[in-house]
Parts: sequence; structure tokens; C-alpha cells
Amino acid sequence: MRGGWREAAGWAAALGVAVFVAAQSAASARSELLFRDGDSLVVAMYVRSVLEGQPQDWAFSSVLFMPEAVCFALLRLALPWLGIGALFAVNAVVNLLAFYGALRLVAGRRGDGRSPVTWTLLAFAAFCLLVVLETSPSRDALEPASLLLTTTYYSATVIAVVAVVGLIRRHVDGGWAGIPYVLGVIAGVSTLSNPLFAAWATVPLGLLLGLGALRRRPHALAPFLALVVGTCTGFLARIPFAEWIANTGAGYAQPSQWTQSLQYYAGLAGERLTAPGGVAGALLIVALLAFCVRRTVRCTGGARIVGTAGWLIPLLVVIGAIALGTHAARYLQPIAFAPVLSLVALPRTVGMPRVAVRIAIAASTAIVLVFTVVSAPRLAASANADDRDLGCVTDWVDQSGRTGAGQFWTVRLPKLHLKDPARLVQVDHALRGYAWLVNRTDFDVGEVTFLVEDAQTQTWELPPPGAVPDAVIPCGRYTILDFARHPLPLGSQRS
Repeated sequence: MRGGWREAAGWAAALGVAVFVAAQSAASARSELLFRDGDSLVVAMYVRSVLEGQPQDWAFSSVLFMPEAVCFALLRLALPWLGIGALFAVNAVVNLLAFYGALRLVAGRRGDGRSPVTWTLLAFAAFCLLVVLETSPSRDALEPASLLLTTTYYSATVIAVVAVVGLIRRHVDGGWAGIPYVLGVIAGVSTLSNPLFAAWATVPLGLLLGLGALRRRPHALAPFLALVVGTCTGFLARIPFAEWIANTGAGYAQPSQWTQSLQYYAGLAGERLTAPGGVAGALLIVALLAFCVRRTVRCTGGARIVGTAGWLIPLLVVIGAIALGTHAARYLQPIAFAPVLSLVALPRTVGMPRVAVRIAIAASTAIVLVFTVVSAPRLAASANADDRDLGCVTDWVDQSGRTGAGQFWTVRLPKLHLKDPARLVQVDHALRGYAWLVNRTDFDVGEVTFLVEDAQTQTWELPPPGAVPDAVIPCGRYTILDFARHPLPLGSQRS
């Protein structure tokens, strides 16, 4: 029973910290990624179209966002009174709690001389500190920890990788015989949804387990086979979804550009280190990596595997990202979440007087309660902040009853908030249907009678050349160009 209370207290503490961290991010410039970023909205757009019974013909990237979509759909069904912004905020808290749960899995079972709940909370707090230190509004900044709070930047893949490390650890330490089967299912579903799982988990962990199997280490072969078979099955399962995958991901790999990739990531790191938060975050990551190496050298069994995974995964991911000539900071998320595994690799009880322990628990409980009470209203206020410019656009479009268009980074936020999202079609600067992270049924309309633009909009090339709008409606950062008397035909689709 005492163990049950400890687990419940751990989850309660994690909830308080998660609410605080989500509120901090939502109140910073990083809120752009949580609530308004064009990429961050695809899961909400997809879930809404499914729940409202719209025809489905989606064009996704190489990522299908399956676990993320299921999570967001459940939240929307369970909390129908919440607006989109509030649902994003709740989803951020849920993602953090799921990450805590994955870390708790890695920490192993309770026992004499072990305090897995305490060390899990410490690891979770370390990761959350990294999140709080990230405040840039740019999706391209080297601030990978805070991406976990979004619904689209691979949150489910991050959680799956950590959970797989935990399952391997439990198997090596002599856990339930069915663990390899669970591991295989997670690998299959994760790869089906996001092939990046293979790079983040299958390759580094497969290498680690494969070497163990060659050395005839007990309990290494079964998880190795489960991981490989599950990943291969996931890739095969993607075949039926080929029509929904607008980019297989092969185009992202350009090995000939590895030098440009190295310069790109070095530039991002240099820019990050110009801010105090970036320096503090870098120092924390370096310390955790050193702790991981220490675990590899001094530990055995499951603890050694966890410690090794903490430095091996980010090392191979960074090398692979550069070798393949990639240019996306989001691919390097393991540099933030993997090193914290060092804190749960060997969760030994630290000897302290009972009085000191009770004082520490009481103080921690009070702090978490304050965090929760203070942060919940801040999070709600940020999620429901009034956006008059957005409201101006959506009100005008809803009242017009007509269909218009806009470019990707401009149109997605208004589109999500319309009564009928199909009233705004996603196009490029030449009015060709831009089939990227959108339902292609939108393009059936054939023509549009207004355009929405903002500072991110490229110069239009309208047919016929030099077409002049009948009216221009200012909406703050947005502008609506009304072509009611001269409808504009849509061009062919592109992605």
C-alpha cells in the first residue's frame, strides 16, 4: 500500500510540474509553436475533419501522426467545451505526463535500497528545466526539449523511444516474459506513424543489443529481434497509406550536403549559446551525458543499458543527421531527452534521516501545490488569449459564405478556427493547390473569390496577370483581398 501511495504521489507531483512548465512555455514566445505554428496545427485539423465526418483524402508528410491524433481526439471527445487553444494546452500537459510515465518505466521496479519514484521525478524535473529554458518563437531554433509539448513535432516518438528503453531494461532485469511482444508492438506502431523511430531507437538500441547478443549476453537477443521485426513490420504497414504520404522522407536525405549540414547545426548551436538559457541548458546536457558515461563504465545489466542508451542515442542521431545532409533541428530531439536517462539508470536510495526526508517531502508537496494553483490560471489565460486579428478574418469569412485561399504559413490558423475549414483553401503563390498537411478534398472547389495574406505571404502571381481586387479588408496582421466579381481559378495541385 505504501508503494501505491508513493506512485500516486509521484504522478501528482509530475502533474503539478507539467502544468507549471506548460504555463511557462505558453506565456513565452515559444507559445507560437504551441498554438499558432502552421505545422503544429495539422493534428487538430485532421481530428476535426474526422470527427465532423468530412471526406478524407489527406496529404501528410512522412509522418502520419497516428498516436498524436488518437490522443487529441480523445481529449476533444472528453472535453468538448474547450476551445482549440485550451485543447493544445491540455495536450501539452498530457505529453509531459506521458514522458514522466516512460521515465518511470525506465527506472525499474521498487525494492529494498531503491527509490525509483524519487529519481524519476528528478529526471523529469531536469527535462522540464530544459523546456523552461527554451523561449524562442522559431521552429528552427535548436530548442528540442520544448517540442514535446506540441501535438506534431514527434511527441509520440519521443515517448515511444524512452518507453522502449524502459522495456529493454525491465526484460534484462528479469521482468515479465511478454515484454518483447509489447516492445515489438510499440516499435511497429511507432514506425508506421513516424519512420524516424528507426533512427532514434532501432539503430542505436539494435546496435547495443546486437553486440550483447554476439557476446552471448542473457536477455539481449529477444528484445533485439522484437525491435527489428517490429520496425520492419511498421515499414510494411505504411504501404496501404502510400496515397496519404506526400513525401516518403527520402528527399530529406542528401549525403552530398553533409558539410552544409554540419555548418547549419553548428550555426544553430552557436546561436543558442549566445543566450543565458542556452548556456545553462547546454551545461546541464553535458553534465547528464557525463553521468550517462559513468553509468556505462560502473554499472551492469539493465542500468548499464540505460546509461549507454543515454549517450549512444544522441551521438548516433547527431552523426546520422549530419551524414545524411539534413537541415532540421527537430531531428536532434534525442540530445535533450536521452541524457536524462542517466538519472533513472540506477535509482538507489540516498541515506537521509527520517526527519529530513519528511521535511523534504512536505516542502516539495507545498511547492508543487503552489505551482499548480498559480500555473493553471496562467495556462488557461495563455490558451484562451483573445486574437482580434484572427477573429476579424474568421468572422469575415464565416459571414461571407464564400471560399477563399491563402498560403501555407498564413492560412492554416484561420482555417482551423473557421466554422467550415473548407472555406479557406491552401495554395502557393501561383494559386496552385498546395497539397501538404491538408485534406485534398478542399481543392474540389475549383475557384476562390478572396485571398488572405500576411507578412509571411509571398508575392502573388494571379491569373489573369495583374488582377486587381474589388476591395481590400484590413484585419490587423492579416489582409483580405476580395475578388468577388472576378473569381480566381485554382491551378493544379503540388506538394
